[in-house]
Formats: sequence, structure tokens, C-alpha cells
Amino acid sequence: MKKVLITGAAGFLGSHLCDKFIKEGYHVIGMDNLITGNLKNIEHLFELKEFEFHHHDVSTFVHVPGDLDYILHFASPASPIDYLKMPIQTLKVGSLGTHNLLGLAKSKNARMLIASTSEVYGDPLVHPQNEDYWGNVNPIGPRGVYDEAKRFQEAITMAYHTFHQLETRIVRIFNTYGPRMRLDDGRALPAFMGQALNGEEITVFGDGSQTRSFCYVSDLIDGIYKLLLSDYAQPVNIGNPNEISLKDFAEEIISLTETDSKIIHMDLPQDDPKQRKPDITRAKEILNWEPKVDRSEGLKLTLDYFKMVLGK
Repeated sequence: MKKVLITGAAGFLGSHLCDKFIKEGYHVIGMDNLITGNLKNIEHLFELKEFEFHHHDVSTFVHVPGDLDYILHFASPASPIDYLKMPIQTLKVGSLGTHNLLGLAKSKNARMLIASTSEVYGDPLVHPQNEDYWGNVNPIGPRGVYDEAKRFQEAITMAYHTFHQLETRIVRIFNTYGPRMRLDDGRALPAFMGQALNGEEITVFGDGSQTRSFCYVSDLIDGIYKLLLSDYAQPVNIGNPNEISLKDFAEEIISLTETDSKIIHMDLPQDDPKQRKPDITRAKEILNWEPKVDRSEGLKLTLDYFKMVLGK
């Protein structure tokens, strides 16, 4: 049975990755320091002999006994509300944490995949964003702690790949949604749904003309799994290119929740990206991957989850 270490295992994406690798027949070692993760996301796995959990901060030395085939590094605060509250931890997990795990991968001769992000493109001057675009990032702005942590993470991963011939993979993740998101994580989708379900006004930053593209979590996990098992070491965008303005998205959520919430506008945060849409040509060609879940279907599944969380 092959062994995989998944950091950030109790988080939104990490927990779904644990499920995927268990289903595919792996022994999964989950690791998380729980500063943003939630054990409820993985408690259904604790009874399985194929799963073990380590409460640990990967910014400090990481030891895993025995053989290890794969490492997936998903530990990091990932929403603005989290990384603005924990800027130092965000920078450390992207730098020190990645360095520690690359060292572990080298010692175990394991293949390592890092979770990068569309935020490496910053507030893009190219639309849609493809992997050859270098980005437009403010390194000292409030979002720089996350953006630059991820850009450094890519740089050190590629350095280990070229200098040590380590097997590495880089996934650039665009907006993803689905069950196990936190209602209070500050991102548009849980914020809009939570506000609508609680009968509150929906807050849209700026005039709402800025765009996002939302990928359902099962599609993203499928793309990550295919990338890990591929022989491609350059960055790959994984996301859904179906783009929508945040104003239209808020109206979509109001319609879906069948509420009469009103939209109110607030000041746009500094360096908030105006456009976000992945060019997934590379994923299609190399991984034979593209999203399958329609937004209307994914939103219904996510709404059901949030209703359960809120007891509605």
C-alpha cells in the first residue's frame, strides 16, 4: 500500500484529498496544526486503519517514520480573513514549511506536489491567466504575505526539482467551493450564502464588476490527483473558466436561497483582483482534465451543506 502525507489535512481541500487517496487505496498520513483546519472534516476517517493523523506545524521539523511515496503540501491559511490575521504563520508555512517538506521528500525519495494559487498572478494584466504569465503582485501590500509565500513556494520547489532532481508538481488553484468550506472564512461564496440564509444583507465589495470563476471541489481534487500522477513538473492551472461578476453571483445566490436579501456595496479591499479566470489549456492537453460539475449543481450541494451547518 503506497503512503501519502497530506499537510493541511483538516482543511477544506486537504480533507477532500484525504478522502480521495483513501478511496484510491493509499495509506494516508494527515498532518495539521489546526489553526484554520477542523477535525470534524476528517473525523470519519479516524476509525480506518489506512489513516493516521499527526497534530503538527510543518514550519518546524517534520519527521515521518518509514517509507513515503508522495507528499501533498496544502497547509496554509488560504482566505484573506485568515492570512491577514496570521501574516507571519502564512509566510512561514509557505517558506519554512515548504523547505522542511522538500527535505523530507528528498530523504524519502518521494514525489511532492505543492498547492500554489491563482494569487501568484496578483491583480492580473493578462486575461484569462495562463501559466506563462508572471503576475502583477504588490509584495508589501496586505495580500503580499499570501501571494509572495506562494511565489516563494513555487521557486524553492522548482529549485529542488532542478538542483536535486526531486520529483515535484505545482498546481495553481483557482477559486474552489463545496462542502467543508467555513462560513466565516471571508470568501465571496460562503459569505454570500451565510448572509442570505441568515436573512442579512449581502455585502459586495466595490461595484461588483470584478469577476471570479468557481470550481466545484470534486473537479479540483480530480485535477490534482491527475497532476500528481503525471510526469509534468511545470505549474498547471486547475480551475473552472466559467467567469461571473460578483454582483451577478450575489444575485444568483439570492435566487438559489429563495431569500429577499438586498445587496449592499462596501469599499474594495486594497489590491483586490479585478479579474480572475484560468486558462486551462495546459490541464486539458497534459492531464486530459476539465471541470464537469455545472455551477448550478455545485451550488445546490454546497447550499445543502451550509443549511446543515446552520441547522436550517
